[in-house]
Amino acid sequence: MKFIIRAMLLGALVAFSGVAQETRLDRVAVIVDQGVILESEIQALIEEVRQNAKENDQSLPSDRALRTQAIERLIAKSLQMQMAERMGIQISDPQLEQTITNIAANQGATLDDLRRQLRQDGVAYEDYREDVREEMIIGEVRRANVRRRVYITEQEVNNLVKIIEEQGAEQAEYRLGHILIGFPPDPTDEDIASARDRADKVIELLNNGSEFAKIAIASSSGSEALEGGDMGWLNINSMPTLFAEAVQNYSEGELIGPIRSGAGFHILKVKDTRGIEKVTVEEVNARHILIKPSIILSEEKAKSMLSDFREQVKAEEAEFGELAREHSEDPGSALRGGDLGWADPSNYVPAFRDALANLEPGEYSDPVRSSHGWHLIQLLDRRIDDATDKRKEDRAYQLIFNRKFSEESEAWMREMRDSAYIEVLDS
Repeated sequence: MKFIIRAMLLGALVAFSGVAQETRLDRVAVIVDQGVILESEIQALIEEVRQNAKENDQSLPSDRALRTQAIERLIAKSLQMQMAERMGIQISDPQLEQTITNIAANQGATLDDLRRQLRQDGVAYEDYREDVREEMIIGEVRRANVRRRVYITEQEVNNLVKIIEEQGAEQAEYRLGHILIGFPPDPTDEDIASARDRADKVIELLNNGSEFAKIAIASSSGSEALEGGDMGWLNINSMPTLFAEAVQNYSEGELIGPIRSGAGFHILKVKDTRGIEKVTVEEVNARHILIKPSIILSEEKAKSMLSDFREQVKAEEAEFGELAREHSEDPGSALRGGDLGWADPSNYVPAFRDALANLEPGEYSDPVRSSHGWHLIQLLDRRIDDATDKRKEDRAYQLIFNRKFSEESEAWMREMRDSAYIEVLDS
């Protein structure tokens, strides 16, 4: 529809121009189902590719091949934008502005900095803004249609986790502080008990804030005592087996021990780590009510329903869970009163995730539009969770998902293109 309107406007402008015959008409170059691609769009994309190639000192194929590639890119874009219209996917202005602000922040800049850079590059901010909107819409369309085609087994994840763990074991390094409370040769039970008492006192001093290096210099029998007990960086496989087993699952700054060996009691401090994935993540506990627009339920009506629900629950005239059970169209959570349980917010679609980020526990969102429909969201709570093992599984899952998503995206696009009516018009 967007392309049709543009073609109509161009036709109208030329029709009313006194120099119409001297103006080269923009023309429809490709028909794509219910939309069209204009010659000007093809030329603009080709020019963009040429400019990028020039800046990167890259060579390009023939003009014909370049035009073919540009047309294929625009066909794919047109098909996805038309599907977005059929699905009712929209990106609101506040959501768009937040995304652009995030883009700038990721580059260490402000929104004003980004605007200035665009002006210097000769790019109108409004054009850039609409390009970002289209990219976001296409992303939502692809996620909604391709995600359900991706199937990952538990065995696939477990196999990859093992590989990640093996790689991690080779890369993991610790910088350890070491204090040895030694035994005399052929220690008696009394010697061992005395050493244990001194080791316990050292642990107590360290837990009360005493400086590790100072205690090591004063008390350690280890060879690195004069260096404050600093053993330097050690690969997990190169340190003593007793230490390698002990340091597993300990984080920077933590004390370990006393650990007994034939030499005495060892006290370790993890001074630093590298090549180790020790992760904590913020999780959110939320619930929602989902209303999906349809032929008989307009976008505005769906949004209005959720606005009414929000006012009712805030006024304590209705209970959120009951409204969710009665009205929510999310089968996975409706029976639980909309409860989504604890989850990493990055698992949610961007619009839902961003809405949660702006809520405090107990607060309700305004109606939020995502690729699934309209949501009313309540953030119940937040927590920080040690997700090291879970993150390994998530990382493995994400690696597999990314590979399969890419494969299925290509297959989906091929299927969509094969089933579409496409006519490339003669020049």
